Amino acid sequence: MPAFSLSAIPIGIRFMLLSAFGFAVMSACVKYVSLHGIPLFEIVAARALVSLIISYTDVKRKGLSPFGNNKPLLLLRGVLGTAALMCVYYAVTTLPLAEATVLQYMHPVFTAVLGFIVLKERLQGATLVSIALCLGGLYLMVQPNLNTSIDSALPPFSVAIALLGALGSSVAYVIVRKLSRSEDSSVIILYFPMVALPVSMVLMWPDFVMPSLPLTFLLVLVGVFTQIGQYGLTKAMQTQQAGEASAYAYVQIVFSTLIGIAVFQELPSMWTYLGGGLIVAGALFNALGHRLFRRRLV
Repeated sequence: MPAFSLSAIPIGIRFMLLSAFGFAVMSACVKYVSLHGIPLFEIVAARALVSLIISYTDVKRKGLSPFGNNKPLLLLRGVLGTAALMCVYYAVTTLPLAEATVLQYMHPVFTAVLGFIVLKERLQGATLVSIALCLGGLYLMVQPNLNTSIDSALPPFSVAIALLGALGSSVAYVIVRKLSRSEDSSVIILYFPMVALPVSMVLMWPDFVMPSLPLTFLLVLVGVFTQIGQYGLTKAMQTQQAGEASAYAYVQIVFSTLIGIAVFQELPSMWTYLGGGLIVAGALFNALGHRLFRRRLV
């Protein structure tokens, strides 16, 4: 029986697995420090500070102006990215890790609709199937709320904030696609911490908590693992076809589920498995379905 070799896995898929792991550990660190008394806006500020240092260093290394060309649109990207991140972190801190991660994968629905409205992109058959699957999965995940006797019901407000985060991420993604025609990717990334850091510092000040040394280390890791996730994602898209690489991003749900069980003793409900399965199926169909449709037409 031949021995397994890591080199047998395409490099793009390896980078995407690294990205999924990085984002899953980042979410776990956010949840852990929150459970130990660190307020939401303080976590966002710590993440933004680490990101600002790394991103600014990268921009200066490339000899670029940190302010870019299309300043109004870059600023809007930073504002929306900041709002979306706050929603995502709120969801992570108030929902089980697996459920919070699954709800983030509603973003293909929002991205497709926004692409249709803003960029005049056509809604193809594969995209419509993806939207239907994601909406069906969302209903299965939240429908226990209709029956107050079911213990596995998710907090409706937290679910709404999670979906708002997914929507914000989709809007930011559409803006990034438009900005990528005129701006370097490092400048686009830099605008997030340039906005997020001052905003989160103002918001965190009334409830600031001095973290212990271990919690300070974990706050730094939030930023570090975010950069690892972004690095893996960028390299995956550069070295593998986007659809094939993005299909492996959903391993993040597996990582988050395992971390949730091992660290936070969170056992997902049946509704999470059923609804999450449909949402992942819809997202995968959106990533890979277009190629399948084209092959049938050839």
